[in-house]
Amino acid sequence: MMDQIGLQVRAREFIDTEQIKCKLIHPDSIELVWDEVEPHIARCTPHSEGELETDDFFDYLVNAEMQLWVAVDKEIIAVMVTQIIPYPKKKVLRVIAIAGEDMDRWFHFLPSIEEWAMELGCTSLEAWGRKGWLKVLKDWKCSYHILTKDLKGRMH
Repeated sequence: MMDQIGLQVRAREFIDTEQIKCKLIHPDSIELVWDEVEPHIARCTPHSEGELETDDFFDYLVNAEMQLWVAVDKEIIAVMVTQIIPYPKKKVLRVIAIAGEDMDRWFHFLPSIEEWAMELGCTSLEAWGRKGWLKVLKDWKCSYHILTKDLKGRMH
């Protein structure tokens, strides 16, 4: 289990140009921002293959099992949910969900989040997303595909 206290100590604010800030939200503060964050996360859930609904994200975030990042310019303009995955041979930061308006205004924060992941001992990032992300994440590679088959119709 990830050292939650160590994770909270490392939570900090990254500031960049144009007065836009990228913040890692402390688990105790999730409820305070949830009404603004929830519509962004809700945009991601249709692409989750039924694995997570918006309320599931809330539970994981308040229990510090996932991390909530927000880009703020007077109001929240984008959100990203990450999760630290401790594989047997390495630790990675997985991007679970990302959504927002005007991507050009906030996407440049990703290197700061990469630095944060390295401080925690993560050796790589991974993201579960649609193929279109490869156009945006130019220095990423597609390591494998996830194939799924729906069995609900055969269940009694």
